[in-house]
Amino acid sequence: MTPSITLRVEHALPAEHRDRLLRLAREVDLRPGTRLFEEGGGADRFWIVRDGTVALDLHVPGHRTPVIETLGTGDLVGWSWLFEPYVWQLGAQAVTRVRAYEFDAVAVRLMCDGDAEFGRDVCRWVGRVVSHRLNAARARLVDLYGATPAGGTP
Repeated sequence: MTPSITLRVEHALPAEHRDRLLRLAREVDLRPGTRLFEEGGGADRFWIVRDGTVALDLHVPGHRTPVIETLGTGDLVGWSWLFEPYVWQLGAQAVTRVRAYEFDAVAVRLMCDGDAEFGRDVCRWVGRVVSHRLNAARARLVDLYGATPAGGTP
């Protein structure tokens, strides 16, 4: 399996925890071009894509905002909801029509606090997603702007 496949909810959480999480979901349908969130905004919810594509982007001063990663079916959109200060670290936009499960972050955090095993599994999943996204962002930025030697310019 590729890393992105292993990060999808159906592989990342045990069935009982995935089912518990999905009971909190609200189904949403988003048109292409819909902004799910902006970098720096309050992270009060997250999504799991059922169908469609979402682009994650990152503001780079002095440059066009690059797409860092494109997400699809089963992928988690948003991780900043789990970590204080609950502020989005990236931006996200629907590229195609997106059908997704939307979750209230406070409700999920309360569920994590109330069940240590569930909370551990969700935190491991989201932590692996964060690690993957950080590596994707680094690779994309190096592709776009090149590596800068220590003390020099590219």
